[in-house]
Amino acid sequence: MISVIEAIQQLYTSWSGKEPLSVDILPQSGSDRRYFRIHTGGASIIATHGNNIPENETFLYFSEHFRQKGLPVPEIFALSEDKTIYLQEDFGDVSLLNRLEANGFTDEVYALFKASLHQLAMLQVKGHAELDYSRCLTNKEFGKQAIMADLLYFKYYFLDALRKPYDKQKLIDDFEALSNYLTHTEYKYFMFRDFQSRNILLKEDNTVHFIDYQGGMKGAPQYDVASMLWQARANLPDEWKNNLLDDYIDFFESVTEHPVERTIFKSQYNGYVLIRLLQVLGAYGFRGLFERKAQFLTSIPQALQNLKWFINDQSMGIAVPEFRKVLNICVADEIIERFTPLVATEDTPLVVRINSFSYRKAIPPDPSENGGGFVFDCRSILNPGRQEKYKSQTGRDKEVKDFLEQQTRMPEFLNSVFDIVDIAVEDYIRRGFSSLMINFGCTGGQHRSVYAADAMARHLRNKFKVKIELHHIEQEAKNWINV
Repeated sequence: MISVIEAIQQLYTSWSGKEPLSVDILPQSGSDRRYFRIHTGGASIIATHGNNIPENETFLYFSEHFRQKGLPVPEIFALSEDKTIYLQEDFGDVSLLNRLEANGFTDEVYALFKASLHQLAMLQVKGHAELDYSRCLTNKEFGKQAIMADLLYFKYYFLDALRKPYDKQKLIDDFEALSNYLTHTEYKYFMFRDFQSRNILLKEDNTVHFIDYQGGMKGAPQYDVASMLWQARANLPDEWKNNLLDDYIDFFESVTEHPVERTIFKSQYNGYVLIRLLQVLGAYGFRGLFERKAQFLTSIPQALQNLKWFINDQSMGIAVPEFRKVLNICVADEIIERFTPLVATEDTPLVVRINSFSYRKAIPPDPSENGGGFVFDCRSILNPGRQEKYKSQTGRDKEVKDFLEQQTRMPEFLNSVFDIVDIAVEDYIRRGFSSLMINFGCTGGQHRSVYAADAMARHLRNKFKVKIELHHIEQEAKNWINV
């Protein structure tokens, strides 16, 4: 059985008539799809691998339809016989979120958000025309059933995880009432479904392009605007949200050539903001609390702060008392604090010493007077060092990192390790302790332990801003030269 990369190389060669120079594995996101960049000597191409064939078929159909309408989506070049791999246009690595995080809330970034919303309106209206909604992946329309699904997603994967009492039947009744209210909208066009700044890619000329719209369906245009303006990680200023919404409505009117009743439009927009905020909390809860993926937990506090501001400052346009009670539970200080990690300051005395080492030698001694700490054995993880091509490489080389992330249980292992260590770090910061030692060992101290130690250092810096002393004992002794 050939590997995915070999299958990609064969598909590219069959399509282009020549072999690729190289194929790189790109970082995996929250989905099960995997992305690869094919280097051709000229323009690069993206290969996508996914075993969900209906999802692939929907994406390919939408892409072809939108391209015919002149919309900014990737061109599809080739599809494998089994429909698990397709080649598409490469828009680069820079998303609108990347630009926002790099440059901050500048006029240039505001203009990019504005341009993205203009292109969204074009996609919603022009993309809707003559679209066969029977080709949608799940629901054909974001109606009552889909809205209820989002609300229940929030209930099961976030609200119920809080273990706080509420009247379940009254809440379901309120869900029904809100779903009915939002379903009766006069505006229904193509709905992107996951329209946020990480799914908007910027080319070198700053033109915006869209990816990951395969979950789209017919629905209210307000939902997509709410998704973008209220994305937790983007955390846009209120002035931006208000001005961008008004500008979007102006442009939406010009595309549809019909006047918009702004009061009704904004009232239902607020309802979809709430739906989107809760759907995102459900996703963070599922990925973080149930799948134990630590990176999703870090976004929960900002999502809760967004929800708190919204329910205190905006009207849903409908009375839902039990729902409101549940929302107040979610944004209580106690709950927000539960998900908000302590962050070290310059005065925090804690120093976390992280080492990679070889079990052929010895567990590193603790230079502090405290002793103890953690020792994690990475030898249960499949060893890349047993393969000839990795023998001279380390856990810092891209090929080894790809192997550990894609072909072993290292991500699961580390997520469990993060959970344990986080408890200690948070407690040590709170109590003013000055030292914690964390050791990762493997057979030679070269691959698995190096990767794990680097990942732990990165995790603790990002989450707690704590001081780190990182040492790779075997590799530093060899000056990183491996035979």
